[in-house]
Amino acid sequence: MIVMSIVAALVVLALVTQAGVVAVQRAFPPQGRMVDVDGASLHIVDIGPRDSGLPIVMLHGASSNLEAMRRPVGDLLAKNHRVILFDRPGHGWSTRARRHDSTPQIQARMIDQALGKLGIDRAVFVVHSWSGALGARMALDHPGRVAGLVMLAPVTHPWRGGVGRYNEIIATPLIGPLLAYTITLPLGYFLTEPGARDVFLPQMMPDGFVQDSATPLLLRPREFIANAYDLVTLKEAVAAQALRYGEIKAPVTIIAGEPDKTVSTSIHARPFAAMVPNVKLIALPDLGHMVQNAVPDLVKTEIETMIGKIVAAQAAAD
Repeated sequence: MIVMSIVAALVVLALVTQAGVVAVQRAFPPQGRMVDVDGASLHIVDIGPRDSGLPIVMLHGASSNLEAMRRPVGDLLAKNHRVILFDRPGHGWSTRARRHDSTPQIQARMIDQALGKLGIDRAVFVVHSWSGALGARMALDHPGRVAGLVMLAPVTHPWRGGVGRYNEIIATPLIGPLLAYTITLPLGYFLTEPGARDVFLPQMMPDGFVQDSATPLLLRPREFIANAYDLVTLKEAVAAQALRYGEIKAPVTIIAGEPDKTVSTSIHARPFAAMVPNVKLIALPDLGHMVQNAVPDLVKTEIETMIGKIVAAQAAAD
């Protein structure tokens, strides 16, 4: 009797989840185009003037999608620059062919392929949080593609501890998908907003952020599982690639906050800055993790300053 009740409850939750997936996807449809790479399709939004010189590629962190980079910084930059925003593999409307497509190395290869199909030779990459590791990997493995790198609260090095017990469970075969396809979406509706609020501290989360950033897309089972794999495989990935950071030749600007409790500046940004030859570190005493929302004008200024220097250096070389 108890077993039958549990099974019945799981069936009901699975049906609720599928109905929720349909509702979420109707509320937040794809805004751009799909580009096929390496067995997957990447969702890309391409905004701003095409003839504006060096383009800007923006890559979001964990538990999010391209809208987290589009508003407000991407839209600000697109007034004068071509801006290309990616849903990383498995996130938003992008797919991934294999579960192990979770590492910065593999995702860097996929993004490089997509940019090649778009005809983008070189770009300035703007990366946040998890994608700090991805941006660094782009600069290491595809240096010809990376004209410059602007890193916002980046993950770059291994850290103590894990990435949350729930993520580790979701990344576990059998039990993880069972939970993802039953309780994650219903439960997530109650937890998403408080969780997002914590990431912004000490800043206040903007009104309407969860909806404006299409964060509910994360609650879909396939994306929640992909996000968990990204997180549980990240520490080993950065431990391996950190040994190579001295090879990065592209100019790098880092903007991070000292009170950031999500990604510690002392564990990540500062050691990275000490290893990379051509780097500018801006560490602010009152800035939290959501750099692009807290100081969008500063981020825009630093990106445009970097572009100006790259263009001037190229002109002098020619």
